[in-house]
Amino acid sequence: MAFLLLFVCAAGALSAQKDLPTGSVDIVKNFDARLLDAERVTLKPELPALDTSTRKQTYNVTTKALNTEYLPPKIKPLAMKGDALPKGYKGYGRLGGGLPSALFLDASYRLLANKKFDFGLGMKHFQANNSKKIENQRFSDSKVNIDGTYYFDQGFAVEGKVGYSRKATAFYGYNDLNEELGRDFAFEYEDVKQRFALFEAGAKVFNGERTEADFNYQAGFDVYTLQDNYSARENGFDLRINATKWFAERNALRIGLRTDLTNFRDTSKQSLNNFFLTPSFSFHGDRFRAKIGAVVASHEDNFSFFPDVELGANILEGVLGAFVGAEGGLQKNNLRSLSDYNPYIVSRFDAKNTRYFHFYGGVKGEIAGVDYNAQIGYKSADDLALFLLNGQTDSIARFNVLYDTVKIVTLKASISAPLFQGFEVLGTFTQNVYSPQNEEKAWHLPSTTINIGARYRTYNNKVLVKADAFLENGVPYLDAANEVQNLNTLFDISLGADYFISDNFGLFMQLNNLANNRRQRWQRYPTLGLNVLVGLTARF
Repeated sequence: MAFLLLFVCAAGALSAQKDLPTGSVDIVKNFDARLLDAERVTLKPELPALDTSTRKQTYNVTTKALNTEYLPPKIKPLAMKGDALPKGYKGYGRLGGGLPSALFLDASYRLLANKKFDFGLGMKHFQANNSKKIENQRFSDSKVNIDGTYYFDQGFAVEGKVGYSRKATAFYGYNDLNEELGRDFAFEYEDVKQRFALFEAGAKVFNGERTEADFNYQAGFDVYTLQDNYSARENGFDLRINATKWFAERNALRIGLRTDLTNFRDTSKQSLNNFFLTPSFSFHGDRFRAKIGAVVASHEDNFSFFPDVELGANILEGVLGAFVGAEGGLQKNNLRSLSDYNPYIVSRFDAKNTRYFHFYGGVKGEIAGVDYNAQIGYKSADDLALFLLNGQTDSIARFNVLYDTVKIVTLKASISAPLFQGFEVLGTFTQNVYSPQNEEKAWHLPSTTINIGARYRTYNNKVLVKADAFLENGVPYLDAANEVQNLNTLFDISLGADYFISDNFGLFMQLNNLANNRRQRWQRYPTLGLNVLVGLTARF
């Protein structure tokens, strides 16, 4: 249709141009358009002149207070480069023997030791037999233990331990009785043997890392079972919970809870259960420090309050300081504590608490590189444990446990003097003045103790030489005539040396009681005379 319309229009247009003139056109030349040459104009642009005029700008800013909460920064001292740490070893062991008929073993190994897990085990054994000189004078002490700690990513850690120990000795006091009274007692070792077997375990949880709030916590328990070969058995459970809040990194608020339970059984049953609450606050200033606290103790529903206070001040910075304090509490006298102190006790005794108050004061500081500490104290002890033989003529000499109220005045002093590089002299002195309320003397408790030691270690740590001297007064006792006597004085000089042949292997030697002092610490039980121990050391 569109094509038809276009055809009609075109036909109409042709019809309208019938009257146009007709003619011919001659083309003379093809058109050739050209442009004339152009003249090049060179332009040199220039920057406009700088505007050096000064203009004052005014800005209107709306002020607004922002409340931002943030923890104050903790300023730490700059780290100082210290001495290089000695090479660490996972394993350590000593094996030796000596006279009289001694065997010594001490070994430990850390199976794992990293930031997450620390696990290791150890064992120790020492025995000596002097039966050729004094019948059945022999002893042995063995122990094995396993411990481990795991650090969690959340910041807390869990620690566990388990151990077993066994101590054995003999009631060889009949030899002294034979010599004193002309008797002829003789026994087989098994007939006079005394053995203590201890199994113990424990666990605790604590903060393995520093908390943001500077709050430390710890909760754990210890259990044990102790048994001798005379049918005495003791079980213990000790639960502890402690928390500490630090202020300004040096002031501490502490609180502790403790439940200490003991069940003792021989021919009868006894219980000795104590509960403690121990709050305290410690403040440290530039020249002054103070601890203010208390011990709230409970035993058989009877509550006792004891001080836990100490005040100290720097009189001359680093040279002279003074301190005074007061403390107190309940100290258990059970099978474990008493047998550790005196292995010849009678297994059947009354388990009691020693209730004590202790007040003290002293000075400490450093003069010309010599560290010193001296103090005087006064202690009031109710039910303090004393020891007397169960019978002066008994063939099996064992000690009864007596209790008395005793007032004690104590003088203590200690020094540490590094005279030159690698060489150090140490010394301690203790003097106790006992005033029993009922007993004539503080039976078998020493009054004067003096220890002096010297150590020399070469700069490369290959050689260590040590010397020690021990002096202790003869303790009071009752003789067969029920007269007060004093046992002989202890005077013991010992020498020792360690030499490492290489980084991993070495030799050691220990000479004890060079004066061959046969002192009786416990009546009828002389100690070993001169004894020697030599052996090998390994670390890897």
